[in-house]
Parts: sequence; C-alpha cells; structure tokens
Amino acid sequence: MSDHLPPVSLALPTLNGARFLPGLLRALQAQTLSLHEKVAVDSGSTDGTRELLENADFLVRSIPKEDFDHGAARDLAISLTSGEIVVLLVQDALPAGPGFLEALVTPFAADSRIAGVYGRQVPRPGGNPVLRARLERWAAGRSSPRIQEALTAREFQDLSPWERLERCSFDNVASALRRKVWEKHPFGRRPFGEDLAWAKRVLLAGFSLFFQPEARVVHSHERSPWAEFKRLYCDHQNLRDLFSLVLLPTFLDALRGAEVQRREYHRLLAELPLTSQARARWERWARWYAPAEALGTWLGARSQEWKEKGRPWFRLLDRWIRRGI
Repeated sequence: MSDHLPPVSLALPTLNGARFLPGLLRALQAQTLSLHEKVAVDSGSTDGTRELLENADFLVRSIPKEDFDHGAARDLAISLTSGEIVVLLVQDALPAGPGFLEALVTPFAADSRIAGVYGRQVPRPGGNPVLRARLERWAAGRSSPRIQEALTAREFQDLSPWERLERCSFDNVASALRRKVWEKHPFGRRPFGEDLAWAKRVLLAGFSLFFQPEARVVHSHERSPWAEFKRLYCDHQNLRDLFSLVLLPTFLDALRGAEVQRREYHRLLAELPLTSQARARWERWARWYAPAEALGTWLGARSQEWKEKGRPWFRLLDRWIRRGI
C-alpha cells in the first residue's frame, strides 16, 4: 500500500533528546513506509542531540531556546519539508511497530477532506497509574477510530464546551497534516496547545480530522505534581480561550474538586494490583496531585479574566507558572 502514497516528510522539534532519540531513530528506520525527508528544529540542545539527528540524515535547523514556540517551531520545521503529507512527532514518542507511519498517513488517500490524522498514545509500562488513567480518557488514548467532521460557525456555537473540545480533539504527539491545508492554515505562534487551536480552525474551514488508533506510539510522562500543575494551568487557559470550557468556576469549587479527586485516586489505586510499596508511593503522589490539579484547572480558566482586567500582578504570575513549559 505504501507504493500508492504521496511523499511523506517528518518534522520533529527537539531539545536535549539524546536519552530518547536512539530508540526513535531505530523505530523510524524499521518502518514499512520510507520517509521522503526528515527535518528537526532544535532549541539549543547540549547533549549531542544535533549530532544524533545529523548522523540519521536529518536536516537540523537550530533556534535559540528562548525563541521556542510550539506553533512557530512546527511551522518552521514544516516549511523546510516538501512532502505532500508531513508527520509530526515529539522526541519521546516511540512508534509501537513498523506499520506506524503507514497507518498514520493511509487515511489521507481515502478522503481528500481530511486535513490531519492523529495516532493513539499508550503509556509506558510501569508508569504512574493516575496519569495512565487520565491518558486513557483523552481522545488520543482511545482504541476506536473516529472521523471528526467539519463544522460551521453556527454548529460550533450550538455545542456545549465539552462537545466543542471533543469535536476538535487533536494531538501533535503523533500526527500528520496535509501540506496544502497547512499552507492555508499554519499553526501560527502559540506557546501551548497549537494542535487544538489548529484543529478548531481547519474544522471551521470545512475540513475533517481522523483519529487512527492503529498508529500507536508509546508516550507518557513521570511529572511531579508541580509540573502537572503548570501544564494544567496552560491547558485550561487554552480550553477557555478556544472552547469556553470552565470546569471549576470558583475557588470553592477547586477546594471541593481536590477532595473529590483525592478520593477517586485512592479508589483507583486500591483496585490496582500494586505492591504495598508502590501503592504507598502513588498515594503520596496523588495526595499532592489532587490539589495541584484543581488549582491549575481553576487558575488557568480564571487567568483570561485577570488578563482582560489588566491585573498588574497577573503578568508576573503567568510568566512564573509558564516557565519551562
């Protein structure tokens, strides 16, 4: 089937990825679909990342670390490619089999309206069970294929905030774009959530998206509760901005939500076949994560209001939380 597919390029943002890249490069070499070209935009790596990529025949463009932007870096990488289809990966996403690329790009040939395809993420073995459960609930963690049809502006407005997010789900951990659509609808500068913003834009422009669970990557993180708080803050800034989604409107809601989630995580861990040592470890983590999750969710959604009102302390708070994301 790969003989009938158009040229496929790969675009990869990197930063100090030497720990993960050898596995990713081996997995790419083993694919049943050959890549037309491979491009990386590297944000100032100091661990040999650039050398690893160049030895694997990547074209590498370096940018200063402080200039990195999730949308702009991907636009730059795509602009350096020429394939009709461009695959986007992150450096720590490992294709789960040799058919990953072919499964990811095949849907484009079946439907000319498809602007983008995203693949399934499966967590790393033995990882954090709370974050594993969260990933499995996310659109990119499911097991059934799904077409997300185009939307009119009126149809979008008639959806609830949750329905808007569900309809516009997309994830650049493992995705592929049709170049002709990207040329009209690039990501643009966006410090976080460039994939969801792009998905909303192309759906409203009359295109569709496809979730392809057969294109699997192994990808998950072992973050601290503080790091999760920072990402949730950014997530819920985006969700309010893009979909008017506000899960915890008040600080009291956040306090109540933290307790509800703490109990839910206790129940989840109690039902899993864990050693006593592992259960105690994840219980300690969840006790901190539950309030961090609630606070990040509340603050992220409220931040738009503070920004609009010009609160003088907000810019410093926002910059502090966003540092390193």
